[in-house]
Amino acid sequence: MTDYAKAREVAEQAREKEWARPSFGRQLFLGDFRLDLVHPAPALADAETKKGEEFLRSLRRFLDTRVDPALIERTAQIPDEVVKGLAGLGAFGITIEEEYGGLGLSHLYYGRALMLAGSYCPAVSTLLSAHQSIGVPQPLKLFGTEEQKRAFLPRCAKGEISAFLLTEPDVGSDPARLATTAVRDGDDYVLDGVKLWTTNGVVAGLLVVMARTGKGISAFVVEAGSPGITVERRNAFMGLRGIENGVTRFHQVRVPAANMIGREGQGLKIALTTLNTGRLSLPASCAGNAKWAVKIAREWAVERVQWGRPVGEHEAVARKIAFIAGTAYALEAVMDLSCRLADDESNDIRIEAALAKLYASEMAWKIADELVQIRGGRGYETAESLAARGERGVPAEQLLRDVRINRIFEGSTEIMHLLIAREAVDAHLAAAGDVIDPSVKGRDKARAAARAGGFYARWLPTLVTGTGNRPGAYGEFGPLARHLRYVERTSRKLARSMFYGMSRWQGRLEHRQGFLGRIVDIGAELFAITATCVRAHEDAAELGHKPAELADTFCHQARLRADALFDRLWDNTDDRDVRLAGYLLQGRYGFLEEGILDASVEGPWIAASEPGPSSAENVHRPIR
Repeated sequence: MTDYAKAREVAEQAREKEWARPSFGRQLFLGDFRLDLVHPAPALADAETKKGEEFLRSLRRFLDTRVDPALIERTAQIPDEVVKGLAGLGAFGITIEEEYGGLGLSHLYYGRALMLAGSYCPAVSTLLSAHQSIGVPQPLKLFGTEEQKRAFLPRCAKGEISAFLLTEPDVGSDPARLATTAVRDGDDYVLDGVKLWTTNGVVAGLLVVMARTGKGISAFVVEAGSPGITVERRNAFMGLRGIENGVTRFHQVRVPAANMIGREGQGLKIALTTLNTGRLSLPASCAGNAKWAVKIAREWAVERVQWGRPVGEHEAVARKIAFIAGTAYALEAVMDLSCRLADDESNDIRIEAALAKLYASEMAWKIADELVQIRGGRGYETAESLAARGERGVPAEQLLRDVRINRIFEGSTEIMHLLIAREAVDAHLAAAGDVIDPSVKGRDKARAAARAGGFYARWLPTLVTGTGNRPGAYGEFGPLARHLRYVERTSRKLARSMFYGMSRWQGRLEHRQGFLGRIVDIGAELFAITATCVRAHEDAAELGHKPAELADTFCHQARLRADALFDRLWDNTDDRDVRLAGYLLQGRYGFLEEGILDASVEGPWIAASEPGPSSAENVHRPIR
């Protein structure tokens, strides 16, 4: 078996294979626009809303009076007293149940808390989300035993920071290469290996560690102060300078077998399932960033005058402002809807959460770039420099640096495309997977073809016409109804396009990553349009026509992007790009690199991470 096949097999074994609950996202990619699954959006009970609003008020007051974002950016560290203050608010136990010492708030108010914190200081938002979304609390909530929950969750709720350790120097999105091992020895497992990019790892008291065991990859809760654990360094980055991210080495670290989360070999499944809701932290932070960008763009575009008019009145700038404002409203709508679906627990939201993460991280980056452009030279200048010469210290360039990681965090854009595409074609693979599988022969393939024929005979006719072709459909949405009709029509077109792609490339489709990426991006635009219309319809009761104005502009922008993506499904340079890249990697175009100097510091591209004792100073500094 090739390395690619092994990696694919590991990933396939880890993913959830059943669809026990309905999924708006899954049906969308099948050409079935199930608006009833998201409208009206699930609502929280009044008591939950009251509790959430009270916490948001406390958090806002704390951030405003006790947190200095400029200091955190300058010193590249969140002060200990800030961390302790957040712990005192209960901010490290937002979603932990009250019986374990947490606040027991909903995903919706967790998201709104991260949106608030992210708008003010993204490093604080990252600290809180890494602890709760992928650290110890969420895996234990979903897979932990009662004994594990009572042992660890109260500590997390009180402010003992947790971290998630999967990535290694030579392992990113390919867990089949995982080198950290956990070997059973009596009542313990013995861990050996090196973990990279351990967000919160420098200050964490508890770790979730993924390690290879006899039956695949398993997950463990590990005490960060255990003998044999060394935090060898604290990493530095272009943005999020306050995060405590490091390199952690394990040498003969003994972990009680009772600390294994779930069953042996279930680690990757635990990680992926945890991320179904854990990924929602990034859309929340991105929405906060986008809403802040709206405020700065509005204030600056009124104040700055060029050629006798405020710059916001010039079309070139007005178009950017409209994009920022409309998209900010959409990102909050996507976050809001996804979190409410997570709270309701009636739907399977694995696709929705992944789409929200993908879309929010890409659009927030574009918003930050446009904000810097609107600000001009002042957008490129640091807030500290602006303030030093007497102007308002707007950290626009910091926003650009801070949001860039979101396109990589918790699954890069490229990996998210493949992950969502795999879920989107699941129904097709269930129906026709054996037809396109070269290992299936003879009668088995004939029987598979018959089954597939039955599925497609029923499914394909549903893609011809639908509600979106009826002029008065979705009339309750007023002027936004046309956009929902567009989503319904376009979802069927998307499903047909996916079918054409499968027919054309069959088993080779998984390697057509450009095609799959565009399919997913179209789906993301359709999901965003739907969420935005649902949110605007709800907001109208309190705000009148204003939300619809934002939503209408955003939906027109999103439709143009989706239509352009459809054009590029079949008219693109994918084959030429792959061929040229292959030539480049072979050294064919060496002349391109002539006439330059490389400022890189000499060293291996990937640091050696052989197991063994550490010779480095331990920079672990748990906050007490």
